Amino acid sequence: MSQELGPQESGPREPGPQERGRQEPGPHAPVEFSDLATLKALAHPRRQRMLHHLTLHGPATSATLARALGLNTGSTSYHLRELARHGFVEETPREAEAETRHGRERWWRAVPGDRRFPPRSRQSAELRQVMDELDHHAYVADLELFEQLRRDTTQADPWADAFPYSRGTVRLTLPELREFFEEYIALLNRYKRPETETPPGARTVLTRFLAFPAPVHNEQGAEPS
Repeated sequence: MSQELGPQESGPREPGPQERGRQEPGPHAPVEFSDLATLKALAHPRRQRMLHHLTLHGPATSATLARALGLNTGSTSYHLRELARHGFVEETPREAEAETRHGRERWWRAVPGDRRFPPRSRQSAELRQVMDELDHHAYVADLELFEQLRRDTTQADPWADAFPYSRGTVRLTLPELREFFEEYIALLNRYKRPETETPPGARTVLTRFLAFPAPVHNEQGAEPS
């Protein structure tokens, strides 16, 4: 599974031995997260909502996050610190120095990156339970947002057709499926660019990738015994 903050993509890639554990990230280098405490911190439902909001809407303070999500400011501050402790959010360099009449405000942003998680074959029973919870929250949030945006977008909106959707089938070996996923990630990286190089009229577009093998009995045309 891979998570890029923003959003979650799933993939079957098996990292090599040199990639396991916490890696030194390059511009688009994948980093595997396998520490149980880190994944538990990420799987917390409120932290998922906060991270999702920061990814979609950009930097925010604990107070603005609390108002947007209907949460307690003190609780929001705690969850932000926990997310920061595990490397999922950080204080923004520019806003971190801002002074207000209430003192220094701490502005937070989601840390971008290609985050990978251990494949299921290497997950312990406890880790698998945490990953299933993490996936469940992500899938539900993605589907709710997709349906809400499609409902709220009018025909007059020039982005009304910005909901491409595809269902397909291909016959692949497991190594080919891993290669397919890496090519998908490479395609995403081709279109990534810094804010200064983003043309006028561009919007954040959320992408999701999901692939899974069809039941064997369906492929063979036979019913299970």
